[in-house]
This record gives sequence, structure tokens and C-alpha cells, in this order.
Amino acid sequence: MKSKNVQLLPKLVPIFALALVFMFNNSLAVAEGKEGENNLSTYIVHMKKPEGVLNGVELDGWYQSVLPSSQQKRMVFTYRNAITGFAAKLTSEEAEAMRRKEGVISARPEKVYSLHTTHSPSFLGLHQNLGVWNQSSYGEGVIIGVLDTGITPGHPSFSDEGVPPPPAKWKGKCEFKYGCNNKLIGARNFAEDGTPATDDEGHGTHTSSTAAGNYVKGANVFGNAFGTASGMAPLAHLAMYKVCGDEGCAESAILAAMDAAIEDGVDVLSLSLGGGSVPFFDDSIAVGAFAAIQQGIFVSCSAGNEGPYYGTLSNEAPWILTVGASTIDRSISAIAKLGNGQTIDGESLYQPKNFPSTLLPLVYAGANGKASSSFCAPGSLSDVDVKGKVVLCERGGNIGRIDKGQEVKDNGGAAMILMNDKDNGFSTLADPHVLPATHVSYAGGLSIFDYINSTSNPTATILFKGTVIGNPSAPAVTSFSSRGPNLQSSGILKPDIVGPGVSILAAWPVSVENKTNTNLTFNMISGTSMSCPHLSGIAALLKSSHPDWSPAAIKSAILTTASLVNLGGKPIIDQTNAPADIFATGAGHVNPSNANDPGLIYDLQPDDYIPYLCGLNYTDDEVGTIVQRTVDCSSEPIIVDTELNYPTFSILLPESGSQTYTRTVTNVGPASSSYTCEVIAPAGVDVTVKPNQISFTAMNQKATYSVTFSKQKNISLQFSQGLLMWVSAQHNVSSPIVAIFA
Repeated sequence: MKSKNVQLLPKLVPIFALALVFMFNNSLAVAEGKEGENNLSTYIVHMKKPEGVLNGVELDGWYQSVLPSSQQKRMVFTYRNAITGFAAKLTSEEAEAMRRKEGVISARPEKVYSLHTTHSPSFLGLHQNLGVWNQSSYGEGVIIGVLDTGITPGHPSFSDEGVPPPPAKWKGKCEFKYGCNNKLIGARNFAEDGTPATDDEGHGTHTSSTAAGNYVKGANVFGNAFGTASGMAPLAHLAMYKVCGDEGCAESAILAAMDAAIEDGVDVLSLSLGGGSVPFFDDSIAVGAFAAIQQGIFVSCSAGNEGPYYGTLSNEAPWILTVGASTIDRSISAIAKLGNGQTIDGESLYQPKNFPSTLLPLVYAGANGKASSSFCAPGSLSDVDVKGKVVLCERGGNIGRIDKGQEVKDNGGAAMILMNDKDNGFSTLADPHVLPATHVSYAGGLSIFDYINSTSNPTATILFKGTVIGNPSAPAVTSFSSRGPNLQSSGILKPDIVGPGVSILAAWPVSVENKTNTNLTFNMISGTSMSCPHLSGIAALLKSSHPDWSPAAIKSAILTTASLVNLGGKPIIDQTNAPADIFATGAGHVNPSNANDPGLIYDLQPDDYIPYLCGLNYTDDEVGTIVQRTVDCSSEPIIVDTELNYPTFSILLPESGSQTYTRTVTNVGPASSSYTCEVIAPAGVDVTVKPNQISFTAMNQKATYSVTFSKQKNISLQFSQGLLMWVSAQHNVSSPIVAIFA
């Protein structure tokens, strides 16, 4: 028998059909562990937890006993916290034999996950000696564990100036001979490269400094975005767990790192990586994250970079904070000026000082009729006359944006205008191009096409204006940020939140300017990989301010205080310059100051997820794999996913009838307070809340309310969205609603 959610999927509107097609295609891109010598692959083996409490040594011995003596030397990792099980090199025949052994739940080849790859503290309202930074002591005493490509010890962002020693609970280790200190308190390598936890790629250094980098004056790239760089929690401690190498991020290494981080005593886990949508029991990040929240550890993960298409999320489990990406109000301006006087806004991190403002010949790279030339693919411009000209290239074709500029430069081009494709719309990026360049919107590119076709002698130049701050349209959801709905659990709205993830300046292992005389190295890159550590650092601030809050309470505070409007006071937009929908924004854009004082929270304890997991129609063993104990779903009060005490509402509405759900809120504001419910109903839905007023007389007092959703007649929408708010004299506790019409 299938769950209610699965039964509804074939009936859902085209948005879900499209999402499911993408999920299938995306799953093919998640590489299975490659077979090595003698047809060996790394398998993840999940086991039933034995009766009684075994210590780590006893668990390791138990795992070894499952393997024949000839295979014991092929053990890769044993796990004590993240899961009950181990990773080993096995043949497919050995794995099949393993599955038949008593106590073994599953044995499957490991997957390889991919990375989801300054001014943002100020943009988020974080200021020295004021507000949430001051109230949270800048994250002091909180430990953030980062799973990534490694870290660069000795970088000034990881200086421990002003940072006290780590708390006594810390049990981690540092594999660097030099470089660890009171800021960088741990560094371990679980990747197969066998090197220390140093960062050869840059990604991990960038994410770590975004979450908890110390203050560094004079940070910039090519002289742009000049200022004092810092992470979200500048006095928090960092521990790096290297899990990614040249071949990606192996599932067995991710589990081993989460296992170690739980044992070490981290408070927050930050994972800017993922592998698409899979059932939670088959998702090692979700399983490891559940073990983390059981120990009170907050887990923040990137949503993925597969937008703007629906149903493209990674990390959909409700106990994970799933973070999408949005812009900040800073751009590195590069304006395309055409021969007819028209100017088109664009961006480029490379800002040459001596590029002529005089007009140069302008040519479309695809004028020869070849698709590869239109994308400025490597080797495609050898028969196109681009020498000394400004060259218009199209985005896409599986060619890197900087690689396109290299092709133009190699063939003598003077500059490049890179235009977006339709899907990316108005979402542009500031890249460290190899020649004078600007990245313009799709609409801007069409205007350039029109101009080229209007004259026999098109000309253009690029005007470099440097750092510009104050864009009233920020934050906007960027095109690449993965979108909901949640394919694994449609009653849980995902992504949860959006945060800064576009053109983010942070620490980098080497200078992108090819200078050899400086260790003040920074870079500007984009991705939900960048938005995730922003939220990880903000969670550390909240943990410092409210050490008694559960991971669910911290998440609730972030979601119910999120901003729904941009700096200009208008609804947050997306890459189309139209209002972003709820599957792009989730609850909205993070507001750290408000999150530190939310008024009410929607709390959950780890055991509260068991009836929910049973309601997803998982078997007892599948639920047991996640919660690491024996579960009998037939004895659980099974709930559908919408009934989970989540801070948002995602409702599947049938043709007729109504649905009623309850929520429980906990007072974390003034002891004596009263709230009134206000509802902005989704189009086509009647919403009734009982009671519509709640009052409290003590801190941590709870109140329960019910919400009834009824579908109106003759609704042709695929989905609509609204808002439920509990409003007091001091607080506005907001829960977004999405109604999906089945």
C-alpha cells in the first residue's frame, strides 16, 4: 500500500510532472561509486542497532564480525554516530551476500555528491557593537563544523585574534602541523586523496570564512568590494572536515565526517553539497543529519544549483535547513555601451583601468551560423573575425563563462559581452574574466541583437564603474537556485529560506590576480554553496544567544521572521523580474535581527519525526535506518506530512472537501503576551483558524491552534500562496502557505 502522498502524485498538476521528470534526469547525474581494481566498489552497509549500548570499540568489532576475514581489510569507514553501519570495498556478489546476513538492512554502492557551488553582513543588518551581533557575542563559544574541500590554514580570515579557547566539550583533532588555533580548532581529511585537510580547490576556504571568518581589513578582489570582510559569526570556532576531492564528495566520506563531527562536539553542521532528491532513508546526508539533531546539532545544507526549474532540490528532509540563493544589493558594474547610445547594465569582477571608452567594432560570435560559435566554445572562433572587436557570446552550451572569454581572447578579441539565455533572465554574475567583459541579462542581449541587425557597422564598448551598492531590488532569488516542490514530502515546504549566494566575497587559498606577494587572498563566487554558510553562521549566532533552543526552534525562528519584501519595499523578485513564487523563496529572505527575537516558535523533538516518517509509507527498517533504533510503525500514531509541527504549510487540496491541521507554538517572548491571527488566504482557498487569539502568562508556555483549508469551486490554478500571521504588539510570527490543487 502506498502513502497518501505517493497516491496523489500521478494526479498532481503539471508542475509536479515536470519536477518528477527532472528528478529522474538529475538522479542519473549522481554518479555511483566507480568500480575499482578487481571490480570492487565502496558499499554503504546499514545495520540494525543491537540491543544494549555498545561502545565504539565493541561496535567496530561487531561490524568486523559481519565481514569474512578475507574482506575485513577492505573496511573503509566504521560509523558510531551518524548511522549504524560501515563502508567497505565489495564486489556486487559480496554485497548481495551481505544483504542476506542477519542484522543487515541494506548494502548499496555509495553515491558521489557534488558541491553547490565583505558586504553581506552589513546587508543582513549585522553591525559591530549593535543588535544581534552584540546580543549573541558574535557567536562566541559555538563550534561550526564544515564539510567541504578543506581549508587554508594561516589565512587571515582564520586568525584567532579576539577568539577565546574552545569550550571544554570539544574533542576534535587538527591534522595540520601548523595553522590550527582558537579560531580553526579542528581539521581532518576523509577524502581519498590522503593529503591533509588543506584546500586545493577553494570552495571550503570560501564557505568556512563566510560562516565564521574573523575580521580582515582591506579585503577585495581586483580592488572591488573593498572593505572589512568577516563571517556571519566572527568569534565562533571552525572545524573543517574534508570530504571532497577531484572526483567529487564520496558518500562514505560524508558519513564518516558527520560521524566524527557528532563525536567531536560541534554545535552546527554546514554542508554546501548534495545529490538530488532521494528517499530520506537512502540519503546519507539526511540520515547523518538526523543523528546530529538527536544530539542537538543544527544542520544547514544548500538547496542545489539546478534552478530555475521546479522540483530540483537537494536536502529536502524537514530536520535540515534547506537554503536557496539570493542577491545582495552590491554589484560590480560593467555597462555595455552601444553605437546608438544605448547602455545596458551588466557585471564583471575584472575591471581594467585602461580599457578605452571609444567605440570598437561589435560582432556576434555566431554570425557564421555555427551553434558552437554562438556559445564561444573552445576552438569555435578560429574562422570568425573577432580581432580587435567586442564579441557578443551566448551563455550556455555547457561552456564555462570564463572559458568563453578565453576563446575570445585567444582569437584576438578586444572584449566580450556575455548575454544570458532565457531561463537565466536577469540573473547575472560578477566573474573574474580573463579579458574586458560584461555579463548582461537576456533582455539586454536581445537589445544588442536588435542593434547589430539594425546597422551595417555596429560598435560598442564597455564602461567599468566598479563597486555599486544600494540596489533596491535586492534581495532577488537568482536563476540557479533550486526550486521546490519537495518531491520526497510534498507536505513540507522547501526550500526553507533564501540567503546571500550571488557574487559573495570570501577567503580563497590563492590570489586570483596572480600576485605572489600577498596572503590577503579573496575571491567572489556564487552558488547555494555560498548561501548555506551564511545561514550556518546565523544559526551559530542564535545558538549563542539561546543555548537552550533545539535545532527545530532555531529553524522556526529563522523561518517565521523572514522578510518577504526587498529593500525597495516590494515583493522579492526572481530572474524574470517578476515576484518570486513560494517554491523559490520558501519562507522568504533571512532576517537575523528578527530571528533573534521571534516571539513564538514551532518546536519539534527528534521522536516527533517518527510518526511522520511512518506516514511516508517507509518500512519499519527504513525508519529504523534513520532514527537508529527499532521502530514498529503499526504502533505509532501515524501522521501525514502536513501534520508535522512545521513553521510553514504545504497543502494538497482535492477537488472538494476540507482539511484541518493543528500546530503548537511555544512562547519565547515576553511572559505576558497576546497574539491575534491574521490570514492572507491563498487564491481559491478559504482558511479558518481556531482560536484566532492566543495568550500567554509565562515563558515557554505552549498554545495549540487548528487551521482548516477549503478549496473553492472552479479553480484553474496549479498552486497559490498565502500567509498566516500571529501578531502581537511586539512580534509578527509568519507562516507561509502554499496550496497545491490536485
